[in-house]
This record gives sequence, structure tokens and C-alpha cells, in this order.
Amino acid sequence: MRSLLFVPGDSERKLEKALSVGADVLILDLEDSVAPGRKEAARRITAEFLGANGDAPALLYVRVNALTTGLADDDLAAVMPARPAGIMLPKAEGGQDVTRLAVKLRVHEAENGIEDGATAILPLVTETAMAVFAAGTYAGASARLCGLTWGAEDLSAEVGARTARDDEGRFTGVFALARATALLGASAAGVPAVDTVFPNFRDEAGFTRECLEAERDGFTAKMAIHPAQVPIINEAFTPSKEAVAQARRIVAALEEAGEAGVVSIDGEMVDRPHLIRAERILERARLAGRG
Repeated sequence: MRSLLFVPGDSERKLEKALSVGADVLILDLEDSVAPGRKEAARRITAEFLGANGDAPALLYVRVNALTTGLADDDLAAVMPARPAGIMLPKAEGGQDVTRLAVKLRVHEAENGIEDGATAILPLVTETAMAVFAAGTYAGASARLCGLTWGAEDLSAEVGARTARDDEGRFTGVFALARATALLGASAAGVPAVDTVFPNFRDEAGFTRECLEAERDGFTAKMAIHPAQVPIINEAFTPSKEAVAQARRIVAALEEAGEAGVVSIDGEMVDRPHLIRAERILERARLAGRG
């Protein structure tokens, strides 16, 4: 996956429109974008949308409310019969929260005739101060874990920051740290790292820059809050033809070298870390249809 688009779970119009924007994942939101008085309507609309679009080209995930709110169980009871591909867990504070959710999902899958383990889990891992310190605890939490992502807005409210970004639109120190812990936590868990949203959807230049920097740093996907952001994400996180060609050269050269383990390509020494990066690029290209 490269692009994950948030869609309010209580808006039939926006849900239908989202099917055609080219996102790899649609996140049907029952949490922040739904007012308290609309939660029940959002559950119904989301479940109906899931049931009617099981063959959609995008994977359909649902962001439930946090486990601590008392709303998550009702969310799951409403949407699991409609078989979402995954559940986004907000305000996760460590691998134990993923494990708790995995137990709940196993029960719902059994009750609804869904294959055990079919429902993936994507946690938001930096939305509280405690969560930032727990970003390294997700390894082994559940085979359902399909990635880690992070968020700055809830964290900024918790720590009392006026804003998470400086005048140039870049994250200030605390939030750059949270971003780094999410990336490192994903690497430690062996799952993809998904970058957070860029709220100013009218700033196309700033958004493009942030996508390119995230891909450079090791993120393989990014969340979107507006359909116009999806094509930019897809382009930034799809390896270029040049990158694919170079990756193939590295793989071929090291295979030919056999046990030597180190080769020279264009005057640069290339070894196993380069091979790992090259293989990841080729896999991402294959998944994006550019392999």
C-alpha cells in the first residue's frame, strides 16, 4: 500500500466518491471526523458501504474509536459482519493494545464465519506521550499487524503545543521525534511504516516535498485527508523506472559475485545493505505494477 485516504464514516456521498480516486486503502472513519451524536449513524452507513463494496479496488479499513473510550466494542460489533479488510486502532499505547484488539477480532471473525486472522490491524502509535515511549513494543504483538503509522495532532494537544510544525511547515523537535520512533518501531516489528497526514491540502508544493522526504527516510506509504492528495502520494511512493533499473543492477551484480559479497557499481562499493534496499524497491515496484 502507498496511499491511505481517510473518509468520514457518516458521509455516504464522500464514501462513494472515494472509490474512484485511486487510493490503495480507504479508511472509513468512526473516530475524529464523526461527531458524538453521529456515531451510531456512522456505524450503520459504514457497515452498509462495506457490505456493498467488497469487490472495491481499494482495501477497506475502519478506524474505530480508541479502546479506552468504551465505543470500540460497539464499532466492531457493527462493522465486522461486513468484513472490513482491516481495523485502524487509534491511540495505541503499545503492543499490548494490538494484542487486545486481535483477541476481539478473533471472536468477531468466528461469530461471522470469517477466516481466523483475516482482519489486519494498523495502529496509530504516537498519539499520546506514553505511546511514543512504547513504539518499540509492537514486534510479535500479533500476526495481524500490517504496519505502523503515527499522528501529530492528538499528541500536540496532549503536550500543550500550539502547533506541531514550524513556519516552513516542517515538524518541530517533539513531533520529529515521534515520527522517528514510529519509523523505527515499524522497522523493529518488520512491517511497513506509514507517514502521517498533511493537513493543509491546498499546499501542494509542501505536501509533495513531505511525501518525497518521507519516502527518502524509509516510509513506504502516507495517509491523505483529501482525494487530491492521493495521486501525489502514489507517485512519490512508487519507485521510479530509474530506481527499479538500478535495483536490478545491484541484485544481478551481487548474485553474479556469489560469495564475494561486495561489488563495485559505477565506482561505488555495494554490499548486503544495498541488496536489501534493492530488493525492497523491486517488491514495492511489483506491488505498484511497475515491476
